[in-house]
Amino acid sequence: MKIKASMRRLAAATAIACVALPQTLLAQEAIDDSPSAGAMVGDLLVARPIGVVLTAGGTAAWLVSLPFTLLAGHAGEAAETLVVGPAETTFMRCLGCRETGYTNKDVEQIRAARGEEEVED
Repeated sequence: MKIKASMRRLAAATAIACVALPQTLLAQEAIDDSPSAGAMVGDLLVARPIGVVLTAGGTAAWLVSLPFTLLAGHAGEAAETLVVGPAETTFMRCLGCRETGYTNKDVEQIRAARGEEEVED
């Protein structure tokens, strides 16, 4: 009886964690990333060139697979995975940042350019 009760508690805790975790990840509006100089240099010299190669290789693979994915109706999904994903990771993040997207500094500059006031939730 004790084993069954503890297994139920573990299963319930796991289910709650699985439901709650994505909600906290989706709550982020902007990336709060302040990379160091070493991270920036490493990103510039290692990660970005690898990203360019992966983007070019993904584009070539997508073009080769295009007749088959068109017949199956999944050309957009293949393009998203093979081309758009690596391209976003390579070109749409700040130097040294780990996450793709705007940083808090970018959001503040965009709001200032538009003349919007920062709204506190």
